[in-house]
Amino acid sequence: MRALLTVSDLEDELSQPTEGALAALQAVQGDVMVLGAGGKMGPTLARMLRRALNALGTSHRRVRAVSRFSNPAEAESLQAHGVEVLRCDLMDRAALAALPAVENVFYLAGQKFGTSDAPEKTWVMNTLVPALVAERFAASRIVVFSTGCVYPLAAVAGPGSREGDALTTPGEYANSCVGRERVFEHFSKTHGTPMLLYRLSYAIDLRYGVLVDVAQKVQRGEPVDVTMGYANVIWQGDANARAIQCLEHVSCPPMPLNVTGLERVSVRELAARFGELMGKPVNLIGKEADEAWLFDAAKSDERFGQPRVTEEAMI
Repeated sequence: MRALLTVSDLEDELSQPTEGALAALQAVQGDVMVLGAGGKMGPTLARMLRRALNALGTSHRRVRAVSRFSNPAEAESLQAHGVEVLRCDLMDRAALAALPAVENVFYLAGQKFGTSDAPEKTWVMNTLVPALVAERFAASRIVVFSTGCVYPLAAVAGPGSREGDALTTPGEYANSCVGRERVFEHFSKTHGTPMLLYRLSYAIDLRYGVLVDVAQKVQRGEPVDVTMGYANVIWQGDANARAIQCLEHVSCPPMPLNVTGLERVSVRELAARFGELMGKPVNLIGKEADEAWLFDAAKSDERFGQPRVTEEAMI
């Protein structure tokens, strides 16, 4: 990976299309829409789509990014990179109905935070909005972004959660995410809509994620709790590319697919590595539990190969 010195450098790297993403967009025809494009992954996913279609000589195929875009700078940046911006509150039925029909949809919308303070909003965003979207885009291919949190905690000594495991989740947020999947499954079967449930776990940017959280604590001299002692992570650029490749794997009823890195990151070892790189002492607290949110991504690796960016490169 080249040196990333600015946010612009970072976003260029995160939106660089892979050969797999190019091949998938060549195989799957039509325009593309990213719903919930104003979040952490949406902007670079939309940019990767635009760059890939341009590289294929199909710049006439449109890439539309849909969000409320409460931050105008996000919309302006996407427009500057050739992505069409559509402002829409997906809870507004009339606004949703007014969105143009499109062959390929990436669904990234959802409530990720605030579960304890506003659980009713979490359930509305994660179950009602999917129903509205599934009805509106019944004739599209849909890659539905989900999460590994739909699984219960897995034994650290085991392989991690697999796609066929029971979804007996802990907590209200996680249960609402199961609800999102079930709603999309229902409408896939009802309308014959080809979909894929993209169970992404711990995408990493240089601005957020497990590695950043640990690095910041080490840098500030704060204690690092190792109770949740292990995690799987994947570079956001690799996650974007795999999402695009999933357009070739949609089905009815939809198939779930775990997407993360195969390497199991030890929080204890990670903190020690950052301490070494920063020349700072590391203050560890807690003891590793026997369970953690760990995931077996062997199926996605079989389809797409190993991620380009390794754990060490991310560090």
